[in-house]
Amino acid sequence: MVDVTRRQLLAAGAALGVAGTGFSLPVLAQSETGAGRKSITLALPRDVQPPFDPLNRLSYPEGNILRAVLQGLIAFKPGSFEWELSAAKRIEQVSDTVIEFELKPGLQFHDGFGELTADDVKFSFERAIKPGPDGKLPLHGKDLSALEEVEVTGTHTGRIKLKTPAPALWQVVLPDNSGLIISRKAFEAGAYRADQPTKVIGTGPYRLAEWRPNERVVLRANPDFQGPKPGFEEIVLRPVRDSKTAELAFRADELQFTAIEPANAADVGKIPGTKILKQDSINFVWVGINVEKAPFTDLRVRQAIRLAIDVDQVIEGAYNGAVGRAYAPVAPGLLGYWKDAPRRARDVAAAKKLLAEAGVSGLRTRLTLLNKPAYQNAGIIIQAQLAEVGITLDLDVQEGGSYWSAGNGETGKTLELSLQRFGGKADPSFQLQWFTAAQIGSWNWQRWNNPDYDALFAKAGAITDAAERGRLYIEAQKLIDESAAFIWLTHEVNVYALKDWLVPGILPNGDDQLFNRFGAA
Repeated sequence: MVDVTRRQLLAAGAALGVAGTGFSLPVLAQSETGAGRKSITLALPRDVQPPFDPLNRLSYPEGNILRAVLQGLIAFKPGSFEWELSAAKRIEQVSDTVIEFELKPGLQFHDGFGELTADDVKFSFERAIKPGPDGKLPLHGKDLSALEEVEVTGTHTGRIKLKTPAPALWQVVLPDNSGLIISRKAFEAGAYRADQPTKVIGTGPYRLAEWRPNERVVLRANPDFQGPKPGFEEIVLRPVRDSKTAELAFRADELQFTAIEPANAADVGKIPGTKILKQDSINFVWVGINVEKAPFTDLRVRQAIRLAIDVDQVIEGAYNGAVGRAYAPVAPGLLGYWKDAPRRARDVAAAKKLLAEAGVSGLRTRLTLLNKPAYQNAGIIIQAQLAEVGITLDLDVQEGGSYWSAGNGETGKTLELSLQRFGGKADPSFQLQWFTAAQIGSWNWQRWNNPDYDALFAKAGAITDAAERGRLYIEAQKLIDESAAFIWLTHEVNVYALKDWLVPGILPNGDDQLFNRFGAA
């Protein structure tokens, strides 16, 4: 999921901001009702970046567009991680390593590229495990690393053969973006490429009709879609990175749906015709410590910093009390949730004692963080708390492009403390993959390397017994805790402002949205 290419794209996206969004602010208007409405405008957290290719997508904004244009064998239901049939008429796990499927007949790709067949499924999935002309696997190829092959047994039937059991496929691949099916013919004709960004050929409920960089993306209903008719004929997506701008655009009815800062929910909720939707998240926010950088190579120093930070105070100040505290990376309700994770309280005296034992005094260090208001407020509070144990903390607030490259390669070796936020998926393997040794230099910004953790992670991913998988993931989180390199803050809460006539289609992690399930009440 993560490599240099992704970072380069993120850096490009970071240049996008409020300017160029096309909003004519601050013009106030009366909110319309949803009756008979054919088009809605939703906020994107940033501009999207091609290619619109399921296996080479940048992140969730691109993925949300793809899941509206393409179909997988199965798809998530709105508001849950339960799945339902999509392109498949039937799908069944017949053994630990074989999944059989039968497609619905007559699903037609856009623009005359023909019927979706089992050969398209084979092509779409096996791309993940075959290097391209550049010798590299697709960006998200590892999502299907357990795949051996897709055997085509008929025009509409096939067998997905795995090298090892891979239960996470049912949560993070088949109903998700990496499991979306593209047209072999369209791909060979140049579709899904960055140089032809709107040539995204699918069988889904919408077509990608327009992309104006920094301005808007337009989705229009696919008249040939064979599933439930989407709620609106047109969905316009506007990139807007700044939460205050998004709020102003919402007030002016130039947006009908946008994420907002949790601390602003009460004020925004007073706007006539507005509904506030709060949803506990499964994402995770934490302060990470680079264990390769002195003096953080000393466990006692890391433990001292953990004891010096009052997490409850941090999230109260940063989120205005709107979120709960996290004690481990896997959120409540998910497989592998560690309900008995330590509930540590702040202990200034113990922190000072550990620093003294480590021979550290007058420490000056740096916290790298993203320029979001909540994170900046958290940084200020942490700065004050560390000062009480004799640590001077400088805040290195960065724009998205530079921030998301901060832990990369050689640059990552100089990182000290960082405030991070990752999105979650329905399976704990997704959340915990970032802390393996293989992710050092990419997304393991702590540069923490524990072979026992890596072994537990690998073992848990290849067994089908859910209870045993959960136990192994908890054991893995215990090793993370012992390192004292991770100070968990919150799983966040997703807060949206929307018109009171609008019914959204959002998955439990909040980042992933089903545009075809948005409708009018």
